[in-house]
Amino acid sequence: MSERVFCVKLGEQGDRLKRQPYPGELGERIFANVSQEGWKLWLGHQTMLINEYRLSPMDPKARQFLEQEMEKFFFGDGSAPPPDYQPAQ
Repeated sequence: MSERVFCVKLGEQGDRLKRQPYPGELGERIFANVSQEGWKLWLGHQTMLINEYRLSPMDPKARQFLEQEMEKFFFGDGSAPPPDYQPAQ
């Protein structure tokens, strides 16, 4: 298996993830199409979503929301922050 992948998030070649980062079909698509750097971008975005929306990763509805946002982040038109989000200065 190639050690490089064309990252759909960054639009360039990058280092392949070492393993599938998420279960199921979405995880397979991410593994095949997202670089390590692209995945790091998602982890930061996911942290912001969890904090801003005060999500509990144990809540099935929160997990479903995050999965939908992950799909949009990588393969859709992007995952937006909450409307009133103010990034730290």
